[in-house]
Amino acid sequence: MPMLTLADLGVLRGVEVNGGAVDGGAVDGGAVDGGEEVVVSITPTYTGCPALATMRDDLVHRLREAGFARVEVRIVLDPPWSSDWISERGRAALREAGLSAPGPAPRRSGPIPLTLGPARSAPPCPRCGSAATRLTSEFGATACKALYRCTGCLEPFEHVKEI
Repeated sequence: MPMLTLADLGVLRGVEVNGGAVDGGAVDGGAVDGGEEVVVSITPTYTGCPALATMRDDLVHRLREAGFARVEVRIVLDPPWSSDWISERGRAALREAGLSAPGPAPRRSGPIPLTLGPARSAPPCPRCGSAATRLTSEFGATACKALYRCTGCLEPFEHVKEI
């Protein structure tokens, strides 16, 4: 999703330069003064995310361009990523690109019940705002998105799933 930065997506967990923490500016296109070594921690949106290798490669490329000789990308799986970590700017960017942003992640305590039926949500249409939408496929271009169709404006759209 090129309209999002890793920080907006909530994937960027931390950046350390020569042992000192900095903000994610260099990762998302800014510059960092000094330092030869950087360690970036990211959490994939879900285990097995096919975009993880691309995210890691882009981080290494951008940080080397910013002047870091040694770049390490760490994958952090605990706690798992939540769609609640998407920033408001990220949610707006998704809507502007015609994607339905996820609602709040489900809250659970204790064991997670096994359900064999599809998850049911009714995201509003990102184009016209209508709540009259219909699921057409549980999976879109990637497993983290579902396909919907608006019955108001008849446009298809992808919805980023709540995790």
